[in-house]
Amino acid sequence: MAISEGLDLDERPPPGWKRALEAAAVFSRIHRGFGHLGPRGPEDGAPAMVIPGFIATDRTTMELRRALAEAGWRVHPWGLGLNRGASADILDRIDGQLSKAVPEGPVLMVGWSLGGLFAREYARARPERVRAVVTLGSPFSGDVRANNVWRLYEWVAGHKVDDPPLPRITEKPPVPHLAIWSRRDGIVAPRSARGLPHECDAACEVDCSHMGFGVSRKGVRTVVREIDNFLKK
Repeated sequence: MAISEGLDLDERPPPGWKRALEAAAVFSRIHRGFGHLGPRGPEDGAPAMVIPGFIATDRTTMELRRALAEAGWRVHPWGLGLNRGASADILDRIDGQLSKAVPEGPVLMVGWSLGGLFAREYARARPERVRAVVTLGSPFSGDVRANNVWRLYEWVAGHKVDDPPLPRITEKPPVPHLAIWSRRDGIVAPRSARGLPHECDAACEVDCSHMGFGVSRKGVRTVVREIDNFLKK
């Protein structure tokens, strides 16, 4: 039986043709990834790190990091190159990068798509180092195949989506977690990115595509605003 049979609309993976639209959204804005990759924002700003999604790099998060920096954050890239999927040492590698960028104190961890899963599990492993986790279209809940890139993921990452080298725990991490999701997401089923009430502290719907979380100026502005609202509560 196909995964979409018998499922509510929000639980179904988006149709495969939407991947092309998502890719076009990135390529049409590729110039926004230009610029230096180092930290951005005021040196005395509250620290944040942005983790890119699957088969993406810090170039793809440039627009989002610019917006966070303009909002007063001291924003750091993840600095680990292309995100090729989960590995047994990924949390240690993130910890190493974070220790170099921000030697001590809690940091806002923003993870886009797969990057959000890494941010959640890093917060579970090192809660004292994480102020809060924000996931952007991240499939942290529900069926691991409720997206239209899981076959590509298995091919690139070299493991099954239901047998990753990194535990996939749906219970919320021991830090505040904001899940930002969209019904227009062309990659991840809305239900997977929204989660259930016990899996996050707050879920916020925005009107953008999956790639729009990080490359659309409207989407980026909305993300930054919702982060600010969440942290004020």
